[in-house]
Amino acid sequence: MQNQISPLILSFGASDPVAATGIHADLASFAAMGCHGLPVITAILTGDTSQIDDLHPLDGDLVDEQARTVLEDMPVLAFKVGQAGSVENVTVIAEIVSDYPELPLVLDPFNAALTEQGPEAEDLVLAIRELLIPQASLLMISAVELSRLAETWKENTEGDAVAETEDQAADTMTLIESGCEYILVTGTAGETGEVVNTLYNESGVVRRDSWQRLPGSHAGAGSTLSAAIAALLANGLEIPEAVLEAQEFTHAALSHAQRLGMGRLIPDRYFWAREAS
Repeated sequence: MQNQISPLILSFGASDPVAATGIHADLASFAAMGCHGLPVITAILTGDTSQIDDLHPLDGDLVDEQARTVLEDMPVLAFKVGQAGSVENVTVIAEIVSDYPELPLVLDPFNAALTEQGPEAEDLVLAIRELLIPQASLLMISAVELSRLAETWKENTEGDAVAETEDQAADTMTLIESGCEYILVTGTAGETGEVVNTLYNESGVVRRDSWQRLPGSHAGAGSTLSAAIAALLANGLEIPEAVLEAQEFTHAALSHAQRLGMGRLIPDRYFWAREAS
């Protein structure tokens, strides 16, 4: 019977009323890849297509109850972890995924559209670094977010582009040494307006892919990419191949992005269905 059902992915993340990021982006991307998403809501976002205004974390016990009830009922093949919303939720999620070390875990915990503020912000970053990153099969993080994360273990220094590239490689190695298997660093500026995404493991650079920067401002590109990677892993692909195919899917979804409101463009994860009709 298990072979007859869609691959199941348990996803922890925030509920976005625009459905551009978080849980709703995950579910759409999973479905586009032939998977069935099991959403565990960690927080509720407020905002519109222009910006995310605020994040309201759910209680950790509720996050735990959502996840464990589902895990006792269904044969999950992968985990996707997005925004946790609080230190308490990071702790809860870390304990849950630690009970299933055989399952791939795609971790995409930072949302560039929402600047972490308040006294808990630094504690939240440290909790993610110490509890979730060491368990991740793949951590997806932007070059900017990686630099900010690295400030938690080293002095902040400024340098030229070559030094920044060397710092990026060294920073990924620090996280990989903590237990993370692969790290995908996104959004590095390339030549002639290109965007470069680089995949690392313990051996160094595994692959480096360049993509032409698309015009306009988009919401949900990162959520689409990390969710697509999780779906491809659930479908049995190895991480390097999953990363490439997920980038191709995300670029196509962004190429077909729609202006649903007055703000940013929203990726169309079902572009292929419209083309076929």
